[in-house]
Amino acid sequence: MNAIGKADDMPRRQFVALSGALGAGALLTGAGGRASAATGTGPGAAACCPCPTDPNPPGGGQSPCPPNHMQGLCGSPADTDPLWQDVQYCTQGIVPPSGQRPNCLKTTQNYVVLHGRPQNQHNYLLVPSCRITGIECPFLVTSGVANYWHEAWENARSGGDVPVQYPYIGLGINSQSARRLNQLHIHMAGIRDSTQARLQALEASGRIAPQPAVWGDAQYQAPVTGTQGSGDRTYRILRLDSLTENLFELLYVHVVRRFSLDMAGQTLIVVPKAPQTGPTRTFYVLNSDSSLHDGTNTCDHLLVYA
Repeated sequence: MNAIGKADDMPRRQFVALSGALGAGALLTGAGGRASAATGTGPGAAACCPCPTDPNPPGGGQSPCPPNHMQGLCGSPADTDPLWQDVQYCTQGIVPPSGQRPNCLKTTQNYVVLHGRPQNQHNYLLVPSCRITGIECPFLVTSGVANYWHEAWENARSGGDVPVQYPYIGLGINSQSARRLNQLHIHMAGIRDSTQARLQALEASGRIAPQPAVWGDAQYQAPVTGTQGSGDRTYRILRLDSLTENLFELLYVHVVRRFSLDMAGQTLIVVPKAPQTGPTRTFYVLNSDSSLHDGTNTCDHLLVYA
């Protein structure tokens, strides 16, 4: 799931205009995690999920799916992306044309959890049950979107429904050009001991942004060594005490819009600080793109899949 592919970037002005029209102007309000109790684990278990085709699900409330008029930017339910077809199998029992049925590890109203590749116990994907192509979809920066990052952590953590069995955990999403599959997916994988140690050392030396407003400042940009042979890459690093805010919105407001960048070109990575016990937890949020010296547009340098 981490192979490199190519896709056309959406012009930034189009992203800005559409996200503004959807209400992204109400910035810094966050998009707190939505309740998303599991409805089953097998195909058809989430037949109650109307997200892919119905923008107004039964029971009222705000739909966590892009409205129909955004299909040109965020994807259409009729698209044939293989990962989107896997989601439809898990949520609606629609067998992919290839006949290869995915192992639906968890199926809820808002997302499904699948195996990554290679398949093992520290490489999983959290994938929205809505049609959302990726990080470039403007709906992700609005208050209507489900909190996929919080859900990924709740699944991947020790004691979660699909725990990542690795000493340290990382969550990540690739840019539009650095992905092979065009259905939004958050990698839930391991990270190296040295990555965890490096981030804690940077925090101790005051090199990690203490609040989103200064996330993009030069003093909070630092090199981090990734998986063996990948070398150092430069990241903007932020410290958060929870994942209750909308990370896509924080990235857009405090980095992308501030520096006139393209949302489509961003990678975003979350590393829980360890070791920690109890109900509270600190998270390091890393962002990078090709505009930085030694920057990167992929999370693959830090996450351990194999």
